[in-house]
Amino acid sequence: MSAVEVIGASKIFNQGKAQQVDALVDVNLTVNQGEFVSLIGPSGCGKSTLLRLIANLLEPTSGSLMVNNKTVSQARLDQDYGMAFQQAGLFDWRTVSKNIELPLELKGWDKEKRAARAAEMLELVKLPEFANLYPWQLSGGMQQRIAIARALAAHPPLLLMDEPSSGLDPRARIEMRELLKELRRMGKTILISSHILFELAELCTAVGVVEQGKLIFSGGISEMMDRAGSGSMVHVVVDERPQEAAALLKQVRGILKVTLEREEKVVRIDVTIDPKSGMPISDIPSRLIAQGFRVARFSHEPMNLETAFMRLTKGIVS
Repeated sequence: MSAVEVIGASKIFNQGKAQQVDALVDVNLTVNQGEFVSLIGPSGCGKSTLLRLIANLLEPTSGSLMVNNKTVSQARLDQDYGMAFQQAGLFDWRTVSKNIELPLELKGWDKEKRAARAAEMLELVKLPEFANLYPWQLSGGMQQRIAIARALAAHPPLLLMDEPSSGLDPRARIEMRELLKELRRMGKTILISSHILFELAELCTAVGVVEQGKLIFSGGISEMMDRAGSGSMVHVVVDERPQEAAALLKQVRGILKVTLEREEKVVRIDVTIDPKSGMPISDIPSRLIAQGFRVARFSHEPMNLETAFMRLTKGIVS
């Protein structure tokens, strides 16, 4: 059963004006219950806009969006999701505990039950001793964790998170990552946006790659790797005759692909090695040197989430 269903959603700001921005273009996305899905892409690509459409904070220009088989407006009224923004959005005049209790007040929970749930959430985010402090007395990382506690307080089946690690120091980032791991172990359905890819690789069950307002890929990490081109990539620069060097490498068993890329004053040879071949990457420069080529530069790019992302995208924002 799907937790989120986005069908042909587009969002245009300043439509028909000179400053028109096509923030999202015909996006289709499904998030199933229990999945941890990461929206990845550069700042300004449309990730936050998509989350705001799902949260019913913006209206789509076209298309439809559903949360738990309800319209997003109904899901918002029913508090079917919690949302944590880049800024924690806590109320400075309410204590930490009272901030967490806010969605419970809106649902009509009694005082004793609200306090117990807030205490439970503070234990989850490992900040129980800060219950009676105010947000302005906490660090940015602590405020973000309190915001997540508030988002989870009413037991929503879905958690939407917009760049939760943005602006945090290294220690706060690690603490945030540990909290996300715990939420995944709990089986929460999570849709999160980020441009810090290494933080998401070990967490997400699926990814959505957004570029220039378009969802250019949606699926599992292994599927993303396959789409980007399997295997490690080796970059080689020779002093002369790069076309001949590339032609030589194309004949080598275990090499999947050889391309030439112009790089300022030199031509770089990009070589993709079949991971099943067992070929050592050192074989590439060794073969070239054996044939009389002088290797000026050599580097290895292992396949990971960041590499796959760079191969799939062009670095364009809308």
